[in-house]
Amino acid sequence: MARKVFNITFPYSNRIAKMKAIVRTKYGSPDVLELVDLPKPTPSDNEILIKVYASTVNRTDCGFLSATPFIVRFFSGLTAPKYISLGCEFSGVIEAIGSKVRTYKVGDKVFGFDDTKFSGHEEYLIKNDNDPISITPENIDIYEAAAIAEGSHYALCNVLAAKVSAGQNVLVNGGTGAIGSAAVQLCKYYGANVTAVTDTANIEKVKALGADIVIDYNKQDFTKMNHSFEFVFDAVGKSSFNKCRPIMKKQGIYISTELGYKGQNLFLAIITPLFGGKKLMFPLPSINKKDVDFLADLVAKGYFKPLIDRYYPLEQVAEAFRYVLTGQKIGNVVIKVG
Repeated sequence: MARKVFNITFPYSNRIAKMKAIVRTKYGSPDVLELVDLPKPTPSDNEILIKVYASTVNRTDCGFLSATPFIVRFFSGLTAPKYISLGCEFSGVIEAIGSKVRTYKVGDKVFGFDDTKFSGHEEYLIKNDNDPISITPENIDIYEAAAIAEGSHYALCNVLAAKVSAGQNVLVNGGTGAIGSAAVQLCKYYGANVTAVTDTANIEKVKALGADIVIDYNKQDFTKMNHSFEFVFDAVGKSSFNKCRPIMKKQGIYISTELGYKGQNLFLAIITPLFGGKKLMFPLPSINKKDVDFLADLVAKGYFKPLIDRYYPLEQVAEAFRYVLTGQKIGNVVIKVG
């Protein structure tokens, strides 16, 4: 369990509103996480103050916790983290707004994503009114809503890059991960025929997401199927372009969420399109308010719902990180902050 080791104090600190937060001042394992008191923030004219109800622990958070791969440090700080709190996803209720905010009002339930300043593992956070946040759909629990954006925006980026369309055959390796479970649902939304790969215990979960065919990797090597696909999406990064070539159609596309052996996917993304035919793509993920609004609309209309594994209280964020780092999570791990 994360330990409460210090309070931030100021002159007249008894007059300053406080909030709980999980922070770290250096890169490392979950052991570097601390439970502390911080001053409660106040929104400026163009900002909103969100009382956080929930956040998540995911692959993005784990990468920034340990600064692995090293390239992460170019975004978060070379020697130490620029921002001390993690939690790139969040959901909550707007408690206060700046005088120039017109998009939202006090009391609105919202969710969003921020992999720059993070702050989801704090009881309150500040956002600009044009940041990647959106109104939480009424048909999803406020705690589940925290898991809408992270895995799905990675999946959406890749699905759009591959130009998935109606009638195409798509394979998703890792159908129960946060990214993979979102990819299955997004590909179905765009009208594709989806084959998903998972383990024996989760076959029914993947079927419930809408997959047309589910492959149990304990019983069958999907790379040796007598079937071909326009798009092979390795949502867990455990296969490779060369292994998947036999099941790709002549103009098939392969995308992985990982860099591959010795970073080969970056090289192959440059080389393979030059020769025509089967190619590897490596889209750089991005997210904006329009994307988050789109995901909110999909949730509201029943096309997408984040898959939830388990919940942890804020005080047990370190335990949540340890569980996620085992690689055994199903979908999303949610942190109940509020």
